[in-house]
Amino acid sequence: MSEIKIAVFDWGNVILKIVSSWEEACARANLPIRGDITSPESKKRRQELAKLHQVGHIESADFFEKVSHAIEGLYSPQEFRAVHDAWLIEEFPGVAQLVDDIHAAGKATTGLLSNTNDAHWQRQIGTPGKPADFPTVAKLRHKHASHLMGLAKPGLEIFRSFEKHSGFAPKNILFFDDLEENILAARACGWTAVKVDCPSSDTTEQMRRALQDSRVL
Repeated sequence: MSEIKIAVFDWGNVILKIVSSWEEACARANLPIRGDITSPESKKRRQELAKLHQVGHIESADFFEKVSHAIEGLYSPQEFRAVHDAWLIEEFPGVAQLVDDIHAAGKATTGLLSNTNDAHWQRQIGTPGKPADFPTVAKLRHKHASHLMGLAKPGLEIFRSFEKHSGFAPKNILFFDDLEENILAARACGWTAVKVDCPSSDTTEQMRRALQDSRVL
């Protein structure tokens, strides 16, 4: 077994619980479902812009404007911002302690590799005068986000870029993600990758067991 020197986490559905649908996000934002917003065509238009947003090709304010235009004004830019914010729910119980336990054990460090965007990123790092809404990411020591890297999972380039900037070899990386395509990409790069089954099982406990199996804890 290769020696694991860094445990790398995805963010959504690994550290942080997120919504599973537009309907759920609208409910959390206290907004109704309008028109054909949930149709495959509407979803495709939103996803195309979201991909540009998460690699930093569109700034957040412009993203909200463009999505509103793409869905023909069914939701204003301000309303779409509210839905976007509502997508993030809360950190999973025990995940902050898990990160602390990894550091206390002293056998490995920690990292983040997340497909995200500037609006969501600000909520995990905080801004002057406003603490982070979701503080666990601040505990991680090698943080890399798609919108800052200009790359996104499951492209192999983002995994190679993480290796370059963190200084860790593939054989020394343990990676947690909830999406099969990202797990397969990480394994193709030589990483040890564990799929987190969210929400059908205790997310934190799944990762703790994998860390124990890898002799990190």
